[in-house]
Amino acid sequence: MSRIGKLPIKLPTTVEISHQSDATVQVINVKGKFGSLQRTLPEELKIEQIHNDNGSSLIVSFENQTRTNKSLQGLYRTLINNMVIGVTEQFVIILTLQGVGYRASVQGKSLVLNLGYSHPVEIDIPEGITVEVTQNTTLNIKACDKEQLGLFAAKVRAWRPPEPYKGKGILYKNEQILRKAGKSGKK
Repeated sequence: MSRIGKLPIKLPTTVEISHQSDATVQVINVKGKFGSLQRTLPEELKIEQIHNDNGSSLIVSFENQTRTNKSLQGLYRTLINNMVIGVTEQFVIILTLQGVGYRASVQGKSLVLNLGYSHPVEIDIPEGITVEVTQNTTLNIKACDKEQLGLFAAKVRAWRPPEPYKGKGILYKNEQILRKAGKSGKK
């Protein structure tokens, strides 16, 4: 059994969980302050909700402990835990633009980036994700779904990944870029 998979998921009082299972597919819905998330789970997965003095919690387990089920137990426990955290607190990724003339702004449902190209780059903001721009060079990206948030941040960062010579590009907060020395020239 997985060490992470054995840990119970603590449920805050503001979170509602509904669990539906058919013959082949299970669906779990998590509703909270910031929205609702839904995920399909394999049919062998067993979810128990336990109520005690400290509140309620979920325990994720598989009915038959095969090698693949043992490896998937920790994965699904973490996915469900991320859903609970997302609807109660939201996940945040902070991106920083470093470079001369690099700017960002939000116009309607799109993010407009000036990254040194001959044209501004427009990226559509998916539903469920909010983007705030501070100081024209810092992006605060928030979402309930950690997976969608990471994909959107990677999509934005792919337009100008940081380069090692001048350090220009789109960086995650507190990301360290290993700088390289340029040409040394003749001596």
